[in-house]
Amino acid sequence: MTQPKLDVIAIGNAIIDVIAHCPETLIDELGLTHGGMQLIDAEQARTLYAAMGPGREVSGGSAANTLAGLAALGAKCGFVGQVAADQLGEVFTHDIHAAGIAFSVPPRAGETPTARCLIFVTPDGQRTMNTFLGASHLLSEDMVDEGMIADAAVLYLEGYLWDPVEPRAAMRKAIAAARAAGRKIAFTPSESFIIDMHRLDFLSLIDDGAVDIMFCNEHEMATLTGKPSFEDGVAQLSARVPVLVVTRGADGAVAIAGGERVEVAAQPIDKVVDTTGAGDLFAAGFLYGHVRGKGLADCLAMGAICASEIISHYGARPECDLADFVAKRMN
Repeated sequence: MTQPKLDVIAIGNAIIDVIAHCPETLIDELGLTHGGMQLIDAEQARTLYAAMGPGREVSGGSAANTLAGLAALGAKCGFVGQVAADQLGEVFTHDIHAAGIAFSVPPRAGETPTARCLIFVTPDGQRTMNTFLGASHLLSEDMVDEGMIADAAVLYLEGYLWDPVEPRAAMRKAIAAARAAGRKIAFTPSESFIIDMHRLDFLSLIDDGAVDIMFCNEHEMATLTGKPSFEDGVAQLSARVPVLVVTRGADGAVAIAGGERVEVAAQPIDKVVDTTGAGDLFAAGFLYGHVRGKGLADCLAMGAICASEIISHYGARPECDLADFVAKRMN
């Protein structure tokens, strides 16, 4: 097996996040589910955008956020995702290149715009996400460079992109390329409603040995396994994947690998401002430890520290020197 040139390559949605603070009452008025995530069409995107207060526009997308965290920690990363040939597409491309992440998929011409996620943040720090997939769900398998996939130690996939047919084919192509090269595959199902739609597919990936590292939160695990009991879900899923990482919000996280079980508490912070990207950055910290050969406990600790940085401010990209932030808290 050749030495990989990249630590992690990810396939995911190329999205611009529009984030705005709002009162709890607005969530009810708009008929949204507090703290939930839904896919919306272009008309709904226009309606919700009009209802938002002053906001911030920042590059997002679950897997892309994870890569941004990894790159900030010092990892070499690559991204596969689709933007449109429009202003938001230029913003996303600029931001990911500025983070030092390899990204060479050309922008797509046509009427379908770059994806955007409208995020309403309530006073308790919870985010209610409304995603218009736009051009991101048009990622074709032709955009997957098998050589680039084979050059990465870990292929990371987000479940959000599994629903559209074309990106699903692209991810299956990448899985085959990673497996052929003897690389690891990490996967997150992303959200319970995605699992509801593709549960059998996800379980098939797991049982076919296509997932080496599984990231999920406790609610996603319950949906995937059908086990409402946390311990029952852990027992079932940990027996089917080599490495299982389950986050529990304020209750920390658990990881199981090779018969070893490790738990970590959530990092204390003064105030939870916005939980957008907490799981994404947890995955970044864990994967950084993993590709650096750290033990399970250190990987979990790095994940918890990275998550604590992201929930202390608006947006899902680090706003400090993340490598220094983690180093100081690991000592």
